[in-house]
Amino acid sequence: MVLEKSIDIYKENISVREMIEKKRSKHSFSKMIEKMIPRFLLLIAAISVLTTLGILLTLLFETIEFFKDVSFISFFTGTILQPLGPNAEFGLLPLLTGTLISSGIAMLVAIPVGFMTAIYLSEYASERIKKVLKPVLEILAGIPTIVYGFFALTFVTPLLRSFIPALEPTNILSPGIVMGIMIIPMVASLSEDALSSVPDSMREGALAMGATKLEVTWKVVVPAAISGIIASFVLAISRAIGETMIVTIASGSSKNFTFDITQSMQTMTAYIVEVTGGDAPAGSTLYFSLYAVAMTLFVFTLLMNMLARYISRKFREEY
Repeated sequence: MVLEKSIDIYKENISVREMIEKKRSKHSFSKMIEKMIPRFLLLIAAISVLTTLGILLTLLFETIEFFKDVSFISFFTGTILQPLGPNAEFGLLPLLTGTLISSGIAMLVAIPVGFMTAIYLSEYASERIKKVLKPVLEILAGIPTIVYGFFALTFVTPLLRSFIPALEPTNILSPGIVMGIMIIPMVASLSEDALSSVPDSMREGALAMGATKLEVTWKVVVPAAISGIIASFVLAISRAIGETMIVTIASGSSKNFTFDITQSMQTMTAYIVEVTGGDAPAGSTLYFSLYAVAMTLFVFTLLMNMLARYISRKFREEY
């Protein structure tokens, strides 16, 4: 009897010991996982940073090679861009003008339409209309840009030529308008988010004081959400500057330094596509010129994003 009890006690001790050991092993394994997760997340975060750094260094080194052959001042002030031939000239102003004009036209379309759409969705639309209109905007945002390019070339340009006979088959007006249509969902979505973040108590307080719906919208809601609205405009401009396929297809490849929107012009992105798709020998000045243009485009986009962040922080209202 005593022997059986001692055996039972011994078995219980063994089972308890096993349980303790299992718990310790599980605890040590979970502790090791806990230590590994922050390192893994750091590695994932570092990949994006290192990729950006790699792109920047590649552009920088190749751009330096370009400026060994071409004057920095003549590149940024030159009005003639003739990259081919024995007397090649590399002036950025024709590309810069085309980029800014196309982006300006796009903003004239995207900002009013997108902003008014955001106001309607946020302040006036019923839930039923929102369920229909928002998916339509999302579909518009999901259309590939090359489809927009062919739309500009085969539909918008012939349509505009019926009203503007002097409009060339490839011009900067048509892709600018289509880029604006493409950017409308971005402006509408970001602006609508900013407007919707304004507390309902501010609307109700203004309405209680006798303000109309329109007065509440323009004098209370819009000023309260102005930082997000302006940031959406700046990000939309950045998106327009970096657009490639629409201008490549519909604006042509004429490197004209002009402000006539009916003529064919080339943007910085379209020039990069042309050079990379052509027969530019590696190590030539023409080859390095695409890196100089890409670096300029990178700086433009970076400044726009920094401006958007500054505006968001400077004028941000917290409720």
